[in-house]
Amino acid sequence: MAADARDPLTGTGSGDSSPAALPGATVLEAGDTTGDGQAPAPLPGRAGPGQEPRGAARATAVHPAPEPVLLSEASAPHDVPQPLTAHGCWYPSVDPLGRYIAFICDRTGVPQLWTGPVDGGEVHLLDADLDPVIEVSWSPDGRWIAYTTAPGGGELDRVLCVRPDGTGRRLLAGGEPGTSAYLGCWRHDGSALAVTVTEPVASAPSEQSRPGDRRGRDGRAVLLGETPLTTTAALREPRTLAAYLVDPEGGNAPTLLASERGAPTLRVCDLSRDGGFALLRRGPRGRREALVVRTRDRAVTCTVRVADGDPWIGGFAPDGRTVWLRSDTDREYAALLALRLDARGELLGHTVAAARDDCDLELLALDRDGRSALLSWNVRGVSELEVTALTPAPAAGPSRAVTLPHEVVTRLAPTADPDGPVVALSGSRRRPGVWWLPQGVALRTAWSSRDEDAVPGTRPPVRPVPVRPVAGDGLTLGGWYYRAPGRHPGEPAPCVLHLHGGPEEQERPVLDPLYHELLGRGLDVFAPDIRGSSGYGRSFVDADLGEGRFAAIEDVAACAAHVVVEGLADPRRLAVMGRSYGGYLVMASLVWHPELFRTGVAVCGMSDLNTFFAGTEPWIAESAAHKYGHPERDRDLLRALSPMSRIDALRVPVLAVHGEHDTNVPPGESEQFVRAAREHGLDAELLMLREEGHDFRRADNRRLFRRTAADWMERHLLG
Repeated sequence: MAADARDPLTGTGSGDSSPAALPGATVLEAGDTTGDGQAPAPLPGRAGPGQEPRGAARATAVHPAPEPVLLSEASAPHDVPQPLTAHGCWYPSVDPLGRYIAFICDRTGVPQLWTGPVDGGEVHLLDADLDPVIEVSWSPDGRWIAYTTAPGGGELDRVLCVRPDGTGRRLLAGGEPGTSAYLGCWRHDGSALAVTVTEPVASAPSEQSRPGDRRGRDGRAVLLGETPLTTTAALREPRTLAAYLVDPEGGNAPTLLASERGAPTLRVCDLSRDGGFALLRRGPRGRREALVVRTRDRAVTCTVRVADGDPWIGGFAPDGRTVWLRSDTDREYAALLALRLDARGELLGHTVAAARDDCDLELLALDRDGRSALLSWNVRGVSELEVTALTPAPAAGPSRAVTLPHEVVTRLAPTADPDGPVVALSGSRRRPGVWWLPQGVALRTAWSSRDEDAVPGTRPPVRPVPVRPVAGDGLTLGGWYYRAPGRHPGEPAPCVLHLHGGPEEQERPVLDPLYHELLGRGLDVFAPDIRGSSGYGRSFVDADLGEGRFAAIEDVAACAAHVVVEGLADPRRLAVMGRSYGGYLVMASLVWHPELFRTGVAVCGMSDLNTFFAGTEPWIAESAAHKYGHPERDRDLLRALSPMSRIDALRVPVLAVHGEHDTNVPPGESEQFVRAAREHGLDAELLMLREEGHDFRRADNRRLFRRTAADWMERHLLG
């Protein structure tokens, strides 16, 4: 864990790793109603240092940087129509006094930016645009709320900020065509926000992958027609990620903190109080690292392995000599580490401040004074929350457990009172909501849905039970089984196996409207965690690497066999469904085990790993290469793992679903699988959702998706 003598961000030795120019800034006059961040000409860029120190993150001599862009007002009064009674609220961020919360809410049908009091019911919509909001961060001085949006529901995000009263909305980064940006931390005095920006490309992937005119377009979706399949012929050139400090007021020029060509991620998680050091998270999944960067010369002073999962990995103690870090370095499960730094930021050593032998530290949040931390542990899929004292550093002090009213913590938000944090919770019988925990007493915010409003109608949600199948090689797997209401306990049921994405995601006992829809049609749902899932230790996550993918495909069959042998599922009425990597597993399971399932629904899945690598975002390709194989060196392995290579074995009907703006897994992956299935005389359909990317965020599209999928399952399992 010593300082890295190589180029610290690229991991290479000598050579030119200078990034291409980043997007120039643009300016709109206040009141301009176009709101697209475009202007006739960019502002001049910022000159970088002429001489780089050894170990510094490299940058170009002239490096255009993001500047704030004034936008038209888009706030709305609190009495905006609220069509969704059972809405969700998540991703809270609290103002400096701990009185108000900025959060994401989908009560209008789209995830948008709202504010509301901790202990009151009046809420305000701060941005009425229909671009889904992804992340939120209230500035430490209370003057700004920064947030990330996904224009058109796609994958190229923007960072904006707005005053807490809804005025002064402006674009900070990601406004140029083909660029993307995401949030980092605030400077502790609130004077600047860290943002990460990608450079633009000549032809934006989102434009390449958008479907053209097809038959069956009804305004909400596209059904596959006869248009030719189009995929990118080769891997695109890697782009550069660069992290800046940006002044929302526009009074100071942006400051470059770090840049890396071909980086999959580069997020600024914290800055020391004196501004001398930055804590960054970088690297592809499975190989994440924490970097301490000296801001005056951008030299990396130490690197430490960190776990996948939540990108907010830790922060500095007030004196800047200790870094509190969520890490699994030299460990099977992630723990709280205390890194000791010298005055130059170099690592003196580390200690384990808090750890458990059988579960991961999943979420970590430091309070604003550095006196305590919130620790959320993932105990076999269920969260356990602790408040831990952090003084005297680097040792953690006593901790106290906080009782939670629901199963899963999704976000931690410290307040000015260390005994009154705010958390986002999900559970098997409720929609996502925000809770205030004064003195350990859990109080639901008045603007979050009530538990009894979890689903429309009178049918209550189903509480799942944990299941532990065993793989063919003896590896113990996990998962949750949902029994359809009204079914006799001993009656084998028609059952849908639902496979999560990632592969490193994990099934959690939270209310999934898709599962609720399937259960209401009389179908059981089994949501397993096969090898590669998180929550079971590093060895379990890595068990599917490379050729281990074949064993993961066999795990799906083992899970199906388990629920059949246990008398839960009817072997003649099994189906398989999944999203992203789970969509890949659906296609793989249907061609590897053609007699096992009656049908499948593949959502945003990869059908051919070689064409996936050719079409996906370059930084996604870098992460995926670690999981699946290298697109050049391992082409034979990728071909052998691809469902398209065994399409002749497909025997059953299949439905594919995709977002038209998906640049993570391009829509062509679903198109070619459906087309091939049709050429083999099988019933196959493709539902293409408009204004969606890899994640479906709009309420109408999510409703269309789950009803279409449930109709398909009902027809093929119960018909």
